Amino acid sequence: MKSPYDMIRRPLITEKANIDKERRNTFHFEVPVTTNRQEIKEAVQVVFKVHVEGVRTQIVRGKEKRMGRFVGKRATWKKAIVTLKTGETIDIFEAQ
Repeated sequence: MKSPYDMIRRPLITEKANIDKERRNTFHFEVPVTTNRQEIKEAVQVVFKVHVEGVRTQIVRGKEKRMGRFVGKRATWKKAIVTLKTGETIDIFEAQ
């Protein structure tokens, strides 16, 4: 069994994520590609001690990148958009 702390790799702090946080009370995280919505929901509830209302996920495909004549590829990763119940927040996003 995976640890809840291994499920959430890092919070995504972007302009779009900040707008969603203010308008919709949603928070964005990078998670492993193999995790499902239920595992993400339980991990967020355990780690941050909040009540999750919903989870949406999105696979972000890795782009092909060039460095001169050499071609490489960025890794594919998964984004989780977590909606919290009204009135709840996650403190790490507020400490900026």
